[in-house]
Amino acid sequence: MPKSRDSRQVVQVFEEIGQCRSEGREGQTIVSDLDGTLLRGRSSFPYFMLIAFEVGGYLRSVLLLLTAPIIWILYNFVSEAAGIKLMIFVSFAGLKASKIQLASRAVLPRFYADDVHPETWRVLSSFGKRYILSANPRIMIEVFAKEYLGADEVIGTEIEVSKGGRATGFVKHPGVLVGDQKAKALKRTFGDQVPDVGTGDRESDYEFISMCKEGYIVPEGKTDAVPKESLPRPMIFHDGRFARRPTPLVALVILAYMPFGFVLAVIRMACGILLPISWAITVMRLLGVTIKVKGTPPSRACSKDGKLGVLFVCSHRTLLDPVMLSFALGRRVTAVTYSISRLCEAISPIRTVPLSRNREKDADMIKKLLAVGDLAVCPEGTTCREPFLLRFSALFAELTDDIVPVAMSNKMTMFHGTTATGWKGMDPFYFFMDIKPTYEVNFLEQLPRQLTCAGGKSSHEVANYIQRLLAGTLGFECTLFTRKDKYKVLAGNDGSVAPKKSLFDKVAGC
Repeated sequence: MPKSRDSRQVVQVFEEIGQCRSEGREGQTIVSDLDGTLLRGRSSFPYFMLIAFEVGGYLRSVLLLLTAPIIWILYNFVSEAAGIKLMIFVSFAGLKASKIQLASRAVLPRFYADDVHPETWRVLSSFGKRYILSANPRIMIEVFAKEYLGADEVIGTEIEVSKGGRATGFVKHPGVLVGDQKAKALKRTFGDQVPDVGTGDRESDYEFISMCKEGYIVPEGKTDAVPKESLPRPMIFHDGRFARRPTPLVALVILAYMPFGFVLAVIRMACGILLPISWAITVMRLLGVTIKVKGTPPSRACSKDGKLGVLFVCSHRTLLDPVMLSFALGRRVTAVTYSISRLCEAISPIRTVPLSRNREKDADMIKKLLAVGDLAVCPEGTTCREPFLLRFSALFAELTDDIVPVAMSNKMTMFHGTTATGWKGMDPFYFFMDIKPTYEVNFLEQLPRQLTCAGGKSSHEVANYIQRLLAGTLGFECTLFTRKDKYKVLAGNDGSVAPKKSLFDKVAGC
């Protein structure tokens, strides 16, 4: 029988969450804790590490890792509030609040969504009104709770922000929401009303749970996470460099490896730039880079009517898609690009030609490139990490009938080689920093004439057909989402590039 921590030491008995019925709850209200309750993991350290790394950088994340033993001692033997305060200070102090908020929107939801507790979600999803009450800073959890869990309100610890918009590292009155502070926050929110159900997972939650009509505890134990497809919103777009949840052990391995990984990345990239392709493939394989080729790569002579160039239409996983295509072909092809950094252009082992986003100019430029050789395009216009294909731009189908679809896929174990909110110049470095990056290049049959514009199909029909063909090959799902949709979700803009600087400066809706 657990005991509440109030001065009277009132004995409370709470049933486990599995005993809570979910039928007939549409008109009722639930208040739920987050870590260990709605999420299987009881520690919020990985999410603070993500903020520290993505916003504060490498040194900040190292500092947080070094502080982790002190945080653990404070949390477990002094007070939960003291441990959380130190973690907030180390992770947030001096960072722009807008950057923290951006990372909380673009990076954290993916990791939160991978860890939703099945029993608590079964209960929460059946209620008409959903409140999340957590010791975590509200700025970190609000986007995920509202957009992916359907929460009506998020009650969390509030951080102090200076007049200049930077987090001070301290928390606002009344402090960290643990123990009686959670109960007081619940009282301030509901007043004389009483929530129907409260759920938590630890002794410090008992006080706020006892204020509800029904109270349930989530026991410790291993269980499978809720499939992301079961959440109210699909997880299609996300950002951040870490491919794995940075628990203390994982963070230690990654941060210790990164200096060596950067040197390894430079060596791998130098091989691709300086060596002939046939040699580069062999050397990179020895250095741990795997390139798998499926299908039959077309020869130069496969184009029709005396035309020189074949148009390779690729699914888009990273900016290295055309480079890996060249390695798979055994010859360098030209690639049309948009919004890649000047550094990436400078070190690219293949020729890159930027698109202007002016339809007539781009069409004329692509025709000229095809007149002199092969060309690679990625009609999605941007990358997507999840098993989805974004809507294909139809321009390419109007310009040639010599079209070869190529299904590109990659597997990363440590880092992601793409970003929407960070500096794109580091994309190839992070890809090649991965311990064992893997690319699969699957050449499909050249599109028959009857399925091209020359055969009477519209450009949109051709683009949609190729999208479905590639999706079926990869086991992906087709969507109507575009580049603008991705950048609106992750960065709050439409992903356009300013004329003089590589900044995203336009704000637009879907």
